[in-house]
Amino acid sequence: MARAIWTGSISFGLLNVPVRLYSAVSRKSVSFRELRASDSSRIRHKRVAEADGEEVPYEDIVKGYEIAPEQYVVMTREELEELDPQKTKAIEIQDFVDLDEIDPIYFDHPYYLGPDKGAEKAYALLVKAMSDSKKVAVARFVLRNRENLAAIRPMGQVLTMATMRFADEVVSPEELEDVIPADGRKLDKREVEMARQLIDSLSSEFDPGKYRDEYRKELLDVIERKARGEEVVEAVSEEPKPTKAPDLMAALEESLAAVKGEPLGAGAEGDGGQKRRSRAKSGSGSKSGSRAKSSQGKSRSRSRAKAAK
Repeated sequence: MARAIWTGSISFGLLNVPVRLYSAVSRKSVSFRELRASDSSRIRHKRVAEADGEEVPYEDIVKGYEIAPEQYVVMTREELEELDPQKTKAIEIQDFVDLDEIDPIYFDHPYYLGPDKGAEKAYALLVKAMSDSKKVAVARFVLRNRENLAAIRPMGQVLTMATMRFADEVVSPEELEDVIPADGRKLDKREVEMARQLIDSLSSEFDPGKYRDEYRKELLDVIERKARGEEVVEAVSEEPKPTKAPDLMAALEESLAAVKGEPLGAGAEGDGGQKRRSRAKSGSGSKSGSRAKSSQGKSRSRSRAKAAK
């Protein structure tokens, strides 16, 4: 049974709805311990001072903000506690906006909000009202001594809440001027149309259950095999090569033909096109599922190679 990690209330005008906060995700990761190679003895990390290498007790450690190389402004625990955000138990709704107006880059961690005892009717009222209005509530609240921005929206009969990044925490695309080169070349109309067709042919309804963590699955498989004493052979994986500009049209045509299971047209005869055409003919009958299996196979090869190292 899920346990609440925070209790409080949603403040909406003069309405206060007591709620409980639950994590909406369960991380599935593979963790390792650091061991000494010779005898598998556990490695322990200690806090030591750079000046003399002496271990420092936790109670003697203070926080320092570096203002210049090796120059710090020291903050005591008492000073930091004084600056902690006010520990209120309210999720204060600031605005209601359309979900499409929030770029996904702002979303951070998802939670569920459930009603506290005695608040079932007020909670159901809020869920119903928000569902009918098709709006998302933008709110503020304090969790673990940190002020958070959050987006609240209904999902069926329950409210979900995703913590959000503040605007100054998101890197603006304008800051990537030196990273993304200015390319003055014009896009060919046929290339754009072919790219759109490829996108349309690969479009489907989103089904989260079809996407699996292949790396974690293969890593656990390798660990189990090694635990049984089996020898794991390192596999060589192929790295994808970037498509060169002259080959864009040929690559698009080949991709579209592979998805549709059709033979290539004559448009793939450009630079390197003949080579692509012969490859496409040999596999023209394969559907997108075959390509997916091939991609998964390469992913498994890379996983085994990483795990075996």
